[in-house]
Amino acid sequence: MRRLRQLAQRTPPGRERYIDLLRALAITMVVLGHWGVTAIGYDNGRPAGHSALADLRWAWPLTWVAQVMPVFFLVGGYANAASLAARRRRGGSAAGWLVDRSARLVRPTTVLLLVLSAGAGIATLRGADAGQVRTVVWFATIPLWFLVAYVAVVALTPPMYALHRRFGLAVPTALVVLVALGDLGRLLGPAALADGNYLFGWLAVHQVGFAWYDAARADARRTGDAAGAGAADAGEAGPRGLFRRGLPLSGRAGAVLLGGGLVALVLLTAVGPYPVAMLHVPGERLDNAAPPSLALMAAAATQLGLILLLRCPAGRRLRRSGPWQAVLAVNAVVLTLFLWHLTAAVLLVGLLDALGVLPTPPVGSAAWWAWRVPWLLALAAVLAVLVAVFGPVEARTRRPSATGPAGAGGRRLRAGLAVAGYAGVLVGLLLNSLAPKTAPEPLGLPAPALVAYLAGAGLLRLLRSGRAGRRRPG
Repeated sequence: MRRLRQLAQRTPPGRERYIDLLRALAITMVVLGHWGVTAIGYDNGRPAGHSALADLRWAWPLTWVAQVMPVFFLVGGYANAASLAARRRRGGSAAGWLVDRSARLVRPTTVLLLVLSAGAGIATLRGADAGQVRTVVWFATIPLWFLVAYVAVVALTPPMYALHRRFGLAVPTALVVLVALGDLGRLLGPAALADGNYLFGWLAVHQVGFAWYDAARADARRTGDAAGAGAADAGEAGPRGLFRRGLPLSGRAGAVLLGGGLVALVLLTAVGPYPVAMLHVPGERLDNAAPPSLALMAAAATQLGLILLLRCPAGRRLRRSGPWQAVLAVNAVVLTLFLWHLTAAVLLVGLLDALGVLPTPPVGSAAWWAWRVPWLLALAAVLAVLVAVFGPVEARTRRPSATGPAGAGGRRLRAGLAVAGYAGVLVGLLLNSLAPKTAPEPLGLPAPALVAYLAGAGLLRLLRSGRAGRRRPG
């Protein structure tokens, strides 16, 4: 508590605290949503989980708010633009920014993968079926689907931010058009045309975060808040013109986005071909989230409108020490919460099954609803233990990376190595997510995925320490 009070007292006056609140709320809602909508049953005598949404059609419109991944990418865009701009004002490079930015993402993920692999290996040696081991690890690593997309947009932040500086809101507009074209492929064929939406959709929301950062800095300059403006000069005032100015932060703009987004959502889902649910529902023709669809882009606009409407009252409340300390506490371990929340479910289900007391009431029954509260409380207790053990990996103070190789050639080498490190991490995460969930894997993860990921993570770690890419004196 003392450390939280110190962090709260050291918060710069110009910090957009609302961004931190949105990040904490988004991840908390993801965790509670996954837990709450999961139905547990038995498949061939073994516990198995599936989404209850197929049996809860009345809840589908609630996913327009409950699907909060757009919020996380919006917040990520703001935070990445702010940190990249600050690094460049200090004379740093994009490559150095990428290397430092990887630490908060890669370190907790590496711990998760190593722990799961070690547990899977022990289970296999003790005679567990390798296919079943893979299924358990696959379920625990479902959050890595999201991380694939987020690591990709972080890696693309320097060039995409340069595009934003030149073209502003025209960039996310063009990306949404590409999402719509990809949807045509899903509807009319070939379906592979939509694969690009995994990147285009989340990039579009991430770019809007850049626009929010520009608008916040412009507001700070108008009010004379040098700290909030980040000491930005006129060259950082942001793009201008109809599609080039920063995101309007007024309540009026929020109302327009909220109303327009809702109208688009109703038309796309009630009249158009899109499912009402913004989360995966077994049996539906389309999945609005995998890959992101035009309907999900409309939901993102609706959420952005609501966010802007609540920005001022929430900002005033966050000036109080208590609420701000709570936000800081969640954000210190936010990725750990996200990465381990399904592992907590695996552990709890395994424990209850071993004790012979695992409840499996029919979805929607009175018993199922009555089980929701103790189920969530028990999961929260298991996750609290996991966060206590693994949270310090994320929360500990990060040291800035070493300067690395000097000179133009050294900078190019460092940039190339940083890209290679990100590529290894992305390939590893993607291979794991695409691998079948029942394929026999003694370590729970495909060996190529584990090797690629660890190679990329190791390279980024060497770059942060300054040992990779150094020129030897000769």
